[in-house]
Amino acid sequence: MSLELRSPKNDRASITVPEEVANLQKSFNGTICSNKGDEYTISNNIIDLLADDTVRMSWAQSSNHWKVTAALYEDIWRKRSLSILTGEAFPIEKERELLIEWLNPQPDKMYLDIGCSTGLYGRLVQGKEANTKVVSLDFSKQMLEEARLKSEAEQANLFLLRADGRKLPFFAATFDGVMMGGTLNELSDPLKVLYEARRVIKKDGTFFMMHLVKADAWYMRLLQDSAEFGGIKFWTIGESNTMFERAGFHISEQFSKGIVCFTKLIPA
Repeated sequence: MSLELRSPKNDRASITVPEEVANLQKSFNGTICSNKGDEYTISNNIIDLLADDTVRMSWAQSSNHWKVTAALYEDIWRKRSLSILTGEAFPIEKERELLIEWLNPQPDKMYLDIGCSTGLYGRLVQGKEANTKVVSLDFSKQMLEEARLKSEAEQANLFLLRADGRKLPFFAATFDGVMMGGTLNELSDPLKVLYEARRVIKKDGTFFMMHLVKADAWYMRLLQDSAEFGGIKFWTIGESNTMFERAGFHISEQFSKGIVCFTKLIPA
């Protein structure tokens, strides 16, 4: 199945991405353009809608553009992070179980991972249901390059898209499900990204969210206060839920352990 995008330069213009781009077992390079003529490159299967566009970034956001961060992120940090942050054994398999149970991926449905990093969620969804269309979106080219390597190794077919979450390049009600794992805390404008997620998800869709909340212990609060200088934000569960509801979502289910919170959101 091909992928239809909305042009970043013309909201009414569409861009068709060939289905071959998602086949990460075979390198794909080329150029795509909207029906209004604006052009974008595909390099080694990564669709780049940003090119050399630059925006002000926090330190936390900038670090995601380092090649060493992308190389070490998943295997060194991501698979151990929840155990570290909760203070208890919390293997990645538990996170996978929640993702699959709440998102419930189905064949011939479309799913979007916002701030995908190395494509972990997209690969998990494809591993559960191969006949899905998954778009893994991130601002960092380095993270997407690592996502391509890992997806190729696992034979997962993903559309890898470099784009800005504050202006998602999709038409309204495109996706049956949306995912976001740990990205919310790093966003410079989280509410705007949540509004965009609400716009592109279908009325009966599901939004799987994992983010970090404010700690109860004073020593953890000190660490979080320090992290905020680097651009990482923390909210209480109540503050988070208020933000989700303001963006047009209803909290369907929620599970928290330590400072890690999982939420199943559905359009209100």
